[in-house]
Amino acid sequence: MANRVFDFDSEPTPQEVEGTNITYKLTYDGEETASVFHPLFVLDMSKIDSIDISSDSNLRGHFYDFKERTAFVVDQNDTPEILLDLYSVDSRFIDLITWLSSNRIYVRLTVSPVVIDGSGYIAVTEINEVAYGSGAKLSAADGFLQFMIERLLQSQPGTQEVSAELNDVDEMKLTSIQSISDFLACAGSSLPANIRAWAVRNLAVARSSEISQEDKRHAQRALSIMLNIKWKGDYFKPIDPVEARRILDAELYGMDSLKQRIIETIIQINRTHKLPAYGILLAGPAGTGKSQVAYAIARILNLPWASLDMSSINDPEQLTGSPRIYANARPGIIMDAFSQAGESNIVFIINELDKANSGNDGGDPSDVLLTLLDNLGYTDNYMECRIPTSGVYPIATANDKSNISQPLMTRFAVIDIPDYTADEKKTILLKFSLPKILKRLDMKEAECIITDEAASAIVEHFKNQPGIRDLEQAAERLAANALYQIETNGAKSVTFDAKTALALL
Repeated sequence: MANRVFDFDSEPTPQEVEGTNITYKLTYDGEETASVFHPLFVLDMSKIDSIDISSDSNLRGHFYDFKERTAFVVDQNDTPEILLDLYSVDSRFIDLITWLSSNRIYVRLTVSPVVIDGSGYIAVTEINEVAYGSGAKLSAADGFLQFMIERLLQSQPGTQEVSAELNDVDEMKLTSIQSISDFLACAGSSLPANIRAWAVRNLAVARSSEISQEDKRHAQRALSIMLNIKWKGDYFKPIDPVEARRILDAELYGMDSLKQRIIETIIQINRTHKLPAYGILLAGPAGTGKSQVAYAIARILNLPWASLDMSSINDPEQLTGSPRIYANARPGIIMDAFSQAGESNIVFIINELDKANSGNDGGDPSDVLLTLLDNLGYTDNYMECRIPTSGVYPIATANDKSNISQPLMTRFAVIDIPDYTADEKKTILLKFSLPKILKRLDMKEAECIITDEAASAIVEHFKNQPGIRDLEQAAERLAANALYQIETNGAKSVTFDAKTALALL
């Protein structure tokens, strides 16, 4: 394997810990994928000539006792152990490596030789747990270690230290107290500072012998929910506006002013690397594709999405969760959205915002939305923790803006979506709705033909209905009938004129 010349983008920061031989420097470049140019850490072999990795890109061994020296012990067959000092470490991984050291976990490193200032070093791009004699095991398999490495790669360096005693464990899933403790010890730096402090407190509750079983159960459940979410920062990578426009054109016909507004939002994100201060409110008649626009934006932003139907919410507690004092307590719908998405950066689609109402004396659900939309974080009653919302992009839909309170309106950039004209509906029927139905039914374009005259008649038939849902249902009705005739009567193709189309409808 040829040596690579390795260069740091910036000078690492030396570490100083009294009583310990600290050999490494911390680096961080924000990469979410480890490579030889962006390694997890680098080993110093400038003074070692007894290791030949020209034909073997793996090293087996364990980390030395970090209380004495920051090094990796290479275990080679029939040769004495070799100590390789750590030259540099990605700052996100120092807790994990320290934990592996203190528990003497045997690992296999995937390595590549590199050259720094003319000397030989080893860049480590992968760490895998291996079984080795009676050595400690992090988990029954390598999965938990890879889970934590993935989380750490997607995180930013921690900025706040939280003091806590965290015991070692051997479980892989973040459901048991032991595996939760393990995760905090190895990858706690991937959490926001307030959530990490919250997790330490709840872990103490879950372990306490002086707390009721019910309280311990709630603490453990809350920890499992919180720590299985990838808590990301508010930095967003640039988005290709050309690809964004392609997605919009493929999903929506016309609506040029709407598409322009969305592209302007994309350009703003590319300049600031942050979401806009305001979400989007799509207001217009039913069936005009408002939800479709929201889903398209989620695709463009490359974010998971969660939806909330405000017409079914009549109590704020449904959104914010119930306190743990109740036996059947549970998190609110907003927290559920984070949990289902699996990460904190999501597109939150609020359907039928104009139907938000207070159904009892418990308060107005729309008041909870104000806190969410201010992007200052909100508190879930069950979790008992302030949840960061800087990575949440809200998109609301409504039919009637006059039913939305003024405070809610001011939290959105309002985009009005008018109903389509007759000519636009005709084009949508022939160019969008019918091809989509035929693809879903695995039919060829020539097997179901709607004439221009038939399309005009169908649009006229539904002229009093806003939106295009009726047109899509009409296209599906005709395609299904064509498929029936093909399968039962042996027809090769079915053409619908105005008379036959209206007869079916």
